[in-house]
Amino acid sequence: MILNSFILIRDFICRILRIISAPFIWLWCLLNFLRKFIFNALFLIFIILFIYSQTYQATPIKGALIVDLVGSIIDKPITNQKVYRLNRKLFGNSTNRLQENSLFDIVSSIRQAKEDMNIQGLVLLLKDFSGGSLSSLEYIGKALREFRDNGKPIYAVGDSYSQAQYYLASYANKIYLTPLGGVDIHGITTNNFYYKTLLKKLGISTHVFRVGTYKSAVEPFLRDNMSDNARKADTRWVHQLWKNYLTVVAANRKTTIEKFFPDIQIMLNNLRKVGGNTAQFALNNKWVDEVAYRGKIDAALVQKFGWNKQEKTFNGISIYDYPPITSTSKKQNNQIAVIFANGTIINGSKKNSRSVESNAILNQIRFARLDPNIKAIIFRINSPGGSLNAAEMIRSELAAAHAEGKPIVISMGGVAASGGYWVSTPADYIIASASTLTGSIGVFWIVNTLEKSLDIIGIHADGVSTSPLANVSFTKALPKEFSQMIQLSIKNSYRDFIAMVSQSRNKTFKEVDQIAQGRVWIGTDAVQNGLVDQLGDFDDAVNKAANLAQLKQYQLYWYLDDFHFLELLPPWTNALALNLVRLFLPTSIIEIMDELNVRDKLNYNWNDPEHRYAICFSCKQFL
Repeated sequence: MILNSFILIRDFICRILRIISAPFIWLWCLLNFLRKFIFNALFLIFIILFIYSQTYQATPIKGALIVDLVGSIIDKPITNQKVYRLNRKLFGNSTNRLQENSLFDIVSSIRQAKEDMNIQGLVLLLKDFSGGSLSSLEYIGKALREFRDNGKPIYAVGDSYSQAQYYLASYANKIYLTPLGGVDIHGITTNNFYYKTLLKKLGISTHVFRVGTYKSAVEPFLRDNMSDNARKADTRWVHQLWKNYLTVVAANRKTTIEKFFPDIQIMLNNLRKVGGNTAQFALNNKWVDEVAYRGKIDAALVQKFGWNKQEKTFNGISIYDYPPITSTSKKQNNQIAVIFANGTIINGSKKNSRSVESNAILNQIRFARLDPNIKAIIFRINSPGGSLNAAEMIRSELAAAHAEGKPIVISMGGVAASGGYWVSTPADYIIASASTLTGSIGVFWIVNTLEKSLDIIGIHADGVSTSPLANVSFTKALPKEFSQMIQLSIKNSYRDFIAMVSQSRNKTFKEVDQIAQGRVWIGTDAVQNGLVDQLGDFDDAVNKAANLAQLKQYQLYWYLDDFHFLELLPPWTNALALNLVRLFLPTSIIEIMDELNVRDKLNYNWNDPEHRYAICFSCKQFL
């Protein structure tokens, strides 16, 4: 009897244990499956990479280089460009206009094709190209001109052309447009939202501390429209930027600016004459050379480059499939480091193509400084500024490299303003393009408090503190003593900024202050004001760095992000993986993750420990 009772109790306990352990066993099996799946997937990727590396460059080509850009152009994309090539092979063509392309890879491919006997010409197919800074377009245009001047024709084909697409198309020997298409050339504008009335209605008190008459970054919080000073400053560089655009495209089309882009009333009258037919209007205005259907265009390209039976089109190879020449030369002792500062300057490490993570940049500069093979540094800046603390850390590390005798050349991209100029001050030489936006020398501090908003709903904050400085909270009005201290700190930061610029540019404090005050300057004006040494592009920066380091032979050492295998996965797998993970998490954990994600987006670029920023908001859209 006792034995039977013991057996029953044992069986009952075993059942309970099986019920309790079942989810853990299931979870273990799932983890084991995922482990095997991931390792097998990585093994498969290794095999694909091996086969790809063996066959990729063995593909014979003869015909046109097809520049079918997808997405935007920036200096340093977050994803390794080799990943795009392999993803294209594995998953087909991409039409993701958020895709990012390396400016320097594109220029390198065009210059390689210029000397390639198998490349007989170049075809621009830009329907999925979303654009880039004018400075970047100018650099690609330079490579296209070199290609064309080498005796190889360029053709542009499009159902329509945006302003950025047309800039590149203007370098073509012949521009085709389909009958229902058009060319969207309209000009350049800046637009900002202004929140003064909204903040007032919400009862939000905005406290702004700034130095600089033209430092318009804080105006959206203080006004409902643009100030006269900001309007005056922006008008100058916006019109100059537009003039730079028109000068190039008009010259490429062998006409004058006035004829290419006449008065708006003349353009309206010309459009009325053709009954609103935008394609015919573009043809009459000599923006394009021929309006034709795709069949006729394709026939012309087939006649030029031959027929590809497999692809059922003219012979050609996409710029994404065009294999780069692998250098067989040994690593040289004389190297020039190329370090990128692309995006808003922030503290810490957050991998994003639109941010300059101070930790990563500091490590790259430090490695270049300590590497005996690195003889000079090219610091490529494409940034509107950001955290003053992060900018100062980068500047001091560049200064340390300069102090150890390594020449530093600043190569400015589309934007190198405010904090982007702060980090430029240790340079031996600064080169900017005619369309670079720079300057914006000024500093600000901003904080919002909610005491009025809380008062409206009947919530009031009160307590005791040992000093006014301890009584700082977003639920209370800022103590006047604290405000005074912040304004003194901002003024000191501005004086430091002016002092650094005056020392590096061999100017007096007063001379720099007159061209500072937060004012934005375009490249041509920056040279005249002494903020930049020379107008030029990246090629000029390389030549200058080699000259300063007294190098006749050298290699460029590019500091790029490490390659990650997860980047090989197509974009849709990221969302799929995230949703799979969320299936196994409690609702409370998901809500916390979502909240943290929202907070991260809101505070992404606002992490300066002293809350001091040197940034040009008007410039950000021209990166």
